[in-house]
Amino acid sequence: MEFNATLIGEMIVFAFLIWFSVHFIWPHINKAIEERQLKIAEGLGAAERAHAELKDADAKVAGEIRQARKQAAEIIDKAQQQANQIIDKARADAVAEVDRQKTLAQDEIASMAQRARAELRERVGALAMQGASKIVQREIDPAAHKALLDQLATEI
Repeated sequence: MEFNATLIGEMIVFAFLIWFSVHFIWPHINKAIEERQLKIAEGLGAAERAHAELKDADAKVAGEIRQARKQAAEIIDKAQQQANQIIDKARADAVAEVDRQKTLAQDEIASMAQRARAELRERVGALAMQGASKIVQREIDPAAHKALLDQLATEI
């Protein structure tokens, strides 16, 4: 290999290129790389924080869901109790109404029985008078007839 001026010129140009790159180009490239590393590190940190916040939010949501289910169960229990109270009250009201209707019916039956007895007394009295009239074959005056009927009704 020959050592000539071209090789020395190339070495000087190469050395100048290295010096120029180290002083002017490399700092900009190194600065861009460092900025990019910082952005990546910040992004990773933000992702980790977001992941931790997501876990916290999931735990919070699970707690809220449990609480909502508990409240829903309480509301359902209260509604069931109210429904049972309403049913019991309606049942009691129905029993009271049945008793009232039964009492009214019994009173009406007693009243009708009393009227039937009175009417039966009057008819029995009239029949007795007709029978007595036929037996005696004579007419009794109305005042005596009324007195006899009243006496017969009280005896019956």
